[in-house]
Amino acid sequence: MNTFPCRSAFISDVHLGTPDCKAAYLLDFLRQLRCEKLYLVGDIIDMEALAKRHWWHAEHSAVIAEIFALARRGVEVIYIPGNHDAPVRGLHGQNFGGVRIVLDAVHVGADGRRYRVSHGDEFDPEHVGRRWMLQFGEAMHRLICWSNRRLHAMRRRLELPYLPLSIIIKSHIGKALAYIRAYEDRVAADARGRGFDGHICGHIHFGQVRELGGVLYLNDGDWVEHCTALIEDHTGAMELIHWSEQSTALGRASRELIWPSPAAVLALAPLGMTRRHLGELRRAA
Repeated sequence: MNTFPCRSAFISDVHLGTPDCKAAYLLDFLRQLRCEKLYLVGDIIDMEALAKRHWWHAEHSAVIAEIFALARRGVEVIYIPGNHDAPVRGLHGQNFGGVRIVLDAVHVGADGRRYRVSHGDEFDPEHVGRRWMLQFGEAMHRLICWSNRRLHAMRRRLELPYLPLSIIIKSHIGKALAYIRAYEDRVAADARGRGFDGHICGHIHFGQVRELGGVLYLNDGDWVEHCTALIEDHTGAMELIHWSEQSTALGRASRELIWPSPAAVLALAPLGMTRRHLGELRRAA
């Protein structure tokens, strides 16, 4: 089995317990991962969805088992619950099988840069809480996920690589992009105000590497639509990667270089570099 070495890894928005979770890709990633720290940045188990309808797959149990296996092998696993697994927030400060539960964290990179790590739902604008808007947004998201699931099934039958349909849709809807940009600005402003070098989050299912006003906004994306993770190498550089049949580097931030992850690159991720090319890029950086 190939291995994927790094210093730290950040994943969020897995949504175990839903048919849209791409557990097979995540399981492959976790089995190849060799890191010192693994951050679970919220919405790992979708307790909201499970409360409405019980749905579970054996691969979802395998993902949980692999996380605990990483902890047993000495990986420091930090679990920061999100809004879909919010009941776990009541267990903050406790440790289960080597998995430590906290409300947020401060990650110090190998290069000394300091990042606040949180799920990110605290940055939702107040008006999003209006019930009709929530219901409309959830209905639209379910439709996108349903379409993405059908497209994925068809492409698998045709032996084509995974294509994240939703990122293409979001990238062509002005209001969706405006919402994402406003969210990124709020997160960056908070990090700047707290004196951090950057903020690492998930929540909005849109992986990104951006420099905003002197701080880094780093979103690790999700494993429902885009199959992305944020990784830190042993120099402290942060990199967003897509992981499916063909894994792709999407954005990188080191002290010397910030290579952003534009939506166009993410949309074409499965058509890009293979895992071998990704490894070559990381070794050359």
